[in-house]
Amino acid sequence: MTRLKTNELAVRKEPGSLITEKKLLPLSVSTFPKLIGNNYIYVDKTKYIYSLLAQGGAFFLSRPRRFGKSLLISILKEIFLGNKELFKGYWIYDRIDWEKYPLLHLDFQGIDYKSLGLDKALTNVLNGIAGEHGIQCQGDSISERFSDLIRKLAGDKPIVVLIDEYDKPITDYIENLEKAEENRDKLKNFYSILKSRQENISFLFMTGVSRFSRLSVFSDLNHLVDITFHKDYVQLLGYTTEEIELYFDEYIREYIQEYAGQVPGYSREELFEKLKEYYNGYSWDGERFVYNPISIMNFFFHRKFKSFWFATGTPTFLAHMARKKGIDIKVWEELMVTEQFFDKFDITDININLLLFQTGYLTIKKHEGDMYVLSYPNREVENAFLYNLVEEFSGKGEDVSGSLIREIKEALENNDVEGFIGKMKAFLASIPYNLVEGDVEKYYHLVFYLVLKPLISKVTPEHSSNRGRMDMVVETAKYIYIFEFKMGSGRKALKQINERAYYEQYLGQRKEIILVGIGFNKEKRNISDYAQARLGPTKK
Repeated sequence: MTRLKTNELAVRKEPGSLITEKKLLPLSVSTFPKLIGNNYIYVDKTKYIYSLLAQGGAFFLSRPRRFGKSLLISILKEIFLGNKELFKGYWIYDRIDWEKYPLLHLDFQGIDYKSLGLDKALTNVLNGIAGEHGIQCQGDSISERFSDLIRKLAGDKPIVVLIDEYDKPITDYIENLEKAEENRDKLKNFYSILKSRQENISFLFMTGVSRFSRLSVFSDLNHLVDITFHKDYVQLLGYTTEEIELYFDEYIREYIQEYAGQVPGYSREELFEKLKEYYNGYSWDGERFVYNPISIMNFFFHRKFKSFWFATGTPTFLAHMARKKGIDIKVWEELMVTEQFFDKFDITDININLLLFQTGYLTIKKHEGDMYVLSYPNREVENAFLYNLVEEFSGKGEDVSGSLIREIKEALENNDVEGFIGKMKAFLASIPYNLVEGDVEKYYHLVFYLVLKPLISKVTPEHSSNRGRMDMVVETAKYIYIFEFKMGSGRKALKQINERAYYEQYLGQRKEIILVGIGFNKEKRNISDYAQARLGPTKK
C-alpha cells in the first residue's frame, strides 16, 4: 500500500508553487496528466486523497454529474502508478512514498454497452485490459472473467481497482425499466467479485450518481465504505469560497476590472455575493457548502451569469414524472426527510425526491439530529429547473414561455394587475386540454407558481399567518401582492383575504400592498374573473 509520511492535512502555499501562476480553465478536461501538462487550473484536493490513502480499504462516493468524479479517479490512478512529478507543487507531492501498483481502471462512460449490450461491452473491456498486461482472462461468465483478471493482475502484489460511474448502465435506462433491471442484475453479479477477491485488492474506489439500496447493486459489497456524507470528505469535490479566491484570483480581478466599467465601484464582495447566489449551495452535511466546478469555470470563461451546469443535460423525464404523478412541486423549496430517506433508492420504485437529490437538483441545506432539510442548491439550478417544469406543465417551448414570463413579471413590477391577469389568461388558454389532469384548481396554482418563481425570487406559496394560509405572496421591489385562488368568484377570494386580514404582517414595510382574488372556471379551464384592493405604504 502507498506509504504515508505525515498526518498533516493543512494546505501549503510555497514559493514557486504551481498555484501562484495563472492557468487555463479546464472546461472539458477530466484527466490529470492532460490537465497538468497543458497548464490548466487544478484546485488541489490531494489533502483529502491523502486521508483516504492513510485509511486504506474500499470506498464509494456519490456526486451529481459534472462534479469532478472522473478527475478524482484520474488523480488516484496517477498516484498508484507512481507518477510523482505530475504532482510537483501540490500538497501530496512529498508526503507519500511513490510506489507503483498493478491497477484496474473501469470507466463506464467509455464502455459501449448501448450498442453492444452490457455483456459484450464488458467482455471487450476486460479482454483489452488483459491484453495490455500480456495475460488472458478466462471464464464462462463476465463475473468469472472479472475474477480471473483480478487474480492474474495481482500475482504476488494486491492491485488497485478504480471504477468510475459504476451505475451508468442502469441510470441511462431509467425510463426503460426492463433494461435498467436487466443491467442492474448483471452489475450486481459483476461487482460481487470485488468482495470475493478482496484479498487481491489493496485499494478500491467507486464513484457514481446513485446510492442504490443495500438490497440491490451493493448487497454483496458489505465491505464498501460510503463516504458520500462523511464530514471529512463533503468538500472532496466542488469548490469552496476560499479555493475560488486562491486559484481563480486573476480571473476574479479581470472580471471586476471589466465589470467596473459598466458599474463603477463594483467590488470583490459584490461578485462573491452573486457567485454564491448562483453557483454555491451544494452540501452533503448541511454545514459545509461548495460551488459547482463546471459552473464556476464557465462563468469565468464566458464572464456572465447563466445556467451552465443545467445546460449540460436537461431533466425532461424528471419534469414529466412530476406532472404525471401529480407531485406538489412547491415542496422542493423546503423538503423535510429522515436519514433513512437516502438509503432507499430502487430503480423499480423510483422516489422522485431522492432522484432529484442524487442528480443534484436538490441538496442538503440543514441537518439536525435525524432530520434533513432539502432544497434547490442555488439560483442556477432552481430557475432552470422551474423553466423546464413550466414547459412540461404548459406544453410551451422555452422560446415562448420564457418571453411571456418576462412580460408577466414586468406587469407585476409596474403595478399593472389588469395586464398581469390578461397575460396569465392568454398563457392558461394556450395549455393543451390533455395536460390539465386531476384537481384543476391545484393545477393552476402550480402554473401560477412556476410562471412567477423563476424571475421573482420572493414568491411564497401557501404562506401561513395567524388567521389562515394565503395561497401565494409575491414581493417585488415596490409592491407586495397577496393572491387567493378559488373555483368560481374572484370577489369571494378577495373577501377571504380581507376577512382574515392576511395583509397585517406586511404593514409597515413601506411597500404598497395589493390584494388580488382570482376565480377559475372549471369548464373553460381559465380565469373567470378577478378582484383587487390596495393598501398604501405605511411607515413603521
